[in-house]
Amino acid sequence: MTLAEVLDVFYDLFGSEGDIGTFFAPARLSLIGQHTDYNGGHCFPCAITLGIYGAIRLREDHKIRMFSINFDDQGIVEDTIYDLKPLVRENWGSYIKAMIWVFRENGHPIDCGFDLVVGGDIPFGAALASSAALESLGGVMLRDMYGLEDVTNVDIAKMGQIAESDYIGYYSGIMDHFACMMGIEDRAIYFDAKTMRYEYPPFKLGDAKLVIVYSQIEHVPDRNMHAARRAECARALKRLKQNVHINYLCDLSIDRFETFKDILMDDLLVKRTRHVVYENQRTIQAVSALRAHNIAKFGQYMYASHLSLRDDYEVTCEEIDYLVDTAMGIDGVIGSRMIGSGLGGSTVNIVKESAIPSFMETISREYKKKTGLSVDFYGAWPAEGARAILP
Repeated sequence: MTLAEVLDVFYDLFGSEGDIGTFFAPARLSLIGQHTDYNGGHCFPCAITLGIYGAIRLREDHKIRMFSINFDDQGIVEDTIYDLKPLVRENWGSYIKAMIWVFRENGHPIDCGFDLVVGGDIPFGAALASSAALESLGGVMLRDMYGLEDVTNVDIAKMGQIAESDYIGYYSGIMDHFACMMGIEDRAIYFDAKTMRYEYPPFKLGDAKLVIVYSQIEHVPDRNMHAARRAECARALKRLKQNVHINYLCDLSIDRFETFKDILMDDLLVKRTRHVVYENQRTIQAVSALRAHNIAKFGQYMYASHLSLRDDYEVTCEEIDYLVDTAMGIDGVIGSRMIGSGLGGSTVNIVKESAIPSFMETISREYKKKTGLSVDFYGAWPAEGARAILP
């Protein structure tokens, strides 16, 4: 999908006259640090070049007309800026309406409607944060088209998370929106979700590349699973706070967790907390390894992250586990792990460039043999976050 294609559809549906703004928001790739953000921990994601384009023009009335090339069977979605219904997900346009709602809830005047066409190349169900990308796209469009210069990229990330939870009803952490908004070229984002402090360590993989493998098992956010994990973490935190002075699970070091884990009195809560605490420390150590140019060590932390997500947090699935385990047995693969919150989607792999052809051939053959499904491969690299672009 290109911006030119999006503009062509916009012209066909809504005409070419007037001031048409053009924007892009990227997909998110989580390298390590999963389910740590809502537990006050560290994350290490990046924005990538896959993403969503948008073309928008303001109207003089309160009507909204929106069309998605990716969901063209739904036709033009029509509404008004006042007819917003939190916790009722009607169609893809609900993610844009969620951003209108949260902007207005935060005192930013959105006082007229618009015509909008969006289209992108993020594979649906691949766990690359397409919803956060769409909300981030909506955020930069609203800020720039309505002249809200005081709204920062961090503000939009925060509002995107609120939109996702309070309007859509999916209680995610802030990592996805932060990555979509704050990405820069050639750098991943190392940030502390508790303090919102962030930095961009050098991202150099030597003779290796990032390869995404889409399992064709669609990652459709399971609100019940995600709510259950958050509730389990909340229960663990409540029990620990009776004896330990902490505000988040990630305030625990590994040693303190091992010292006080018996307080939890529940094997399930021990497992959930162990993942969160160890994953937070793995992320810190993985970034240190990357700074020291120890790519092999970084890859080991990635794989350890996946095993923890499989065994302690229990959010993987058989197909994703098979992809990771198969990858780790291929010469030239440095690291592999699941992407996103779990239950399908994709894996991210660090593969030596010379080994990529054999990696792709082996994964395709073995996965087809195991599941009957064909995988899709995507090259990835850190890229800029959501922004206005010129046609």
